[in-house]
Amino acid sequence: LQLVESGGGWVQPGGSLTLTCTASGETLESYGIEWFHQAPGMERKGISCISGNDGTTYFGEDSMKARFSISRDIAKNTVTLRVEDLKPEDTGIYYCAADPLRSVPCFYWGVSEFDYWGQGTQVTVSS
Repeated sequence: LQLVESGGGWVQPGGSLTLTCTASGETLESYGIEWFHQAPGMERKGISCISGNDGTTYFGEDSMKARFSISRDIAKNTVTLRVEDLKPEDTGIYYCAADPLRSVPCFYWGVSEFDYWGQGTQVTVSS
């Protein structure tokens, strides 16, 4: 399984972005896929994940639901993260990661449990 993120860039505060994680080599239906944010000098932090088989979604914090949304497109083999009302603290690299589904929901997996990672896409929020 290979993952490639796209959609990053520079955006003004209050703007929005759609980040896409495109998979190849295997279908995402057998995987849990999570988006991570890594701010400068900080560790990667999970934002949201989705189960590839049924589309169940999970968020790291309830407050994230107001600005983040995650979805999957089985036909395109992609997972999309939509971010609204971007803030300067959203600056950083966004990664998608995947690992085979198991009984424990994907959001409870540790960072080290994800075997497949994309290269990341940079998002810069500034005026």
